[in-house]
Amino acid sequence: MSEPAAIYIGKKSVMNYVLAALLQFDSGAKEVVLKARGRAISKAVDVAEIIKRRLLEDKVEVKDVKIGTELVGEGENARNVSIIEIVLSKKE
Repeated sequence: MSEPAAIYIGKKSVMNYVLAALLQFDSGAKEVVLKARGRAISKAVDVAEIIKRRLLEDKVEVKDVKIGTELVGEGENARNVSIIEIVLSKKE
C-alpha cells in the first residue's frame, strides 16, 4: 500500500491547496492528508470543507482527523504549537 499524498498548508491562498488536493486525487491517489500547524489549522479545515462539500460532494469523505502539539524552537524559545492532520479519502 502506497503512502498517502501529503499537502502542507501554509501561507498561500485556500484555493491553491484545494487545487493541489484535486490534482492528487486526479492523478490516482486514494487518500490525501492535509497537514497544518498553528494559524494555518483553520485554513486546512477550510480546504477540507471546500473539497468535501462543494467540489467532490459524493466522492470524498473525511476518513480521520488527528490533533496534537509539537515543540517548536530550542531552549527558552521553545513553545508548543498545535497541529492537525485531516485525511481525505475517496469513497468506494
